Amino acid sequence: MSVVTTLNFGGRTEEAVEHYRAVLDAEVLMLMRFRECPDSSFLKPGFEDKVFHATIRIGSTELMASDVGCDDPESETSFAGFAFAVRAESIENAERHFAGLSERGEVLVPLAETFFATRYGIVKDRFGVSWKITVPGDAE
Repeated sequence: MSVVTTLNFGGRTEEAVEHYRAVLDAEVLMLMRFRECPDSSFLKPGFEDKVFHATIRIGSTELMASDVGCDDPESETSFAGFAFAVRAESIENAERHFAGLSERGEVLVPLAETFFATRYGIVKDRFGVSWKITVPGDAE
């Protein structure tokens, strides 16, 4: 058995996928729009170009994303009770990821050296998803 996280971006999945591709080097493994879905019962007016299903890979982790279940193609999303933890390979990568995720987001804990890591910070991105960026203590 395996468990894969699926995020519902309430009509903003394509924007989220492209943002994560740009700032976290996410690889888009699959993206299907509602208009491409073989079962037309899922299609609602105004959703033709929204994302029915997407799978992305960040490092070795796969995430799924969708606009399924959203009643309004322009609605806001909210995510609470979890955060993704990213272990960056270098300070440079951590700073780049943190800066990209912070764009139009909210810095909760500034990226800085701590007693347990070379760098650590928490940011809530523009979609409301929280990310903990860490560079292990032995990284340069």
